Amino acid sequence: MVRKGRVKWFDEEKGFGYIETEADDEDVFVHYADIQMTGFKTLKKGTLVSFVVGQSEYGLKAEQVVPISND
Repeated sequence: MVRKGRVKWFDEEKGFGYIETEADDEDVFVHYADIQMTGFKTLKKGTLVSFVVGQSEYGLKAEQVVPISND
């Protein structure tokens, strides 16, 4: 199921961050490898994104992350 949320923070040097979901304000881990874009994969704080929630050994993670807007 595709969900939407906003980037809470993303560390370009470490290549990961967190997305706050719109539906339940839950924080979901995001890794740069799961960002669907060409070039340097990064996300800016506050960017609206769509994503699929997956499971890692550490908890929930965002997969197939697509930036929608930088509002």
